[in-house]
Amino acid sequence: MSSEIIKVPDIGGDTDVEIIEIAVSEGDVIEAEDTLITLESDKASMDVPAPKGGKVIKVLVKEGDTVSEGDDIVELEVEGGGDASAPA
Repeated sequence: MSSEIIKVPDIGGDTDVEIIEIAVSEGDVIEAEDTLITLESDKASMDVPAPKGGKVIKVLVKEGDTVSEGDDIVELEVEGGGDASAPA
């Protein structure tokens, strides 16, 4: 197992976008595409999905924080380089 920091993806050039919801907690086991956080810009709200599955080690943001593309969201424990379809 290894850990990986999940960052805010491309959010259309917006900066300082507010986090209105955090959908995961430390210790949660998540799948790829599960929602991590919900952001709200002047134009719309947007869910930020997990790029991969794993166990949430640490949530690095809180509701009300403002984030921009590239900011850290969560630290995720992921399988180290294995094929996800291989039997456990």
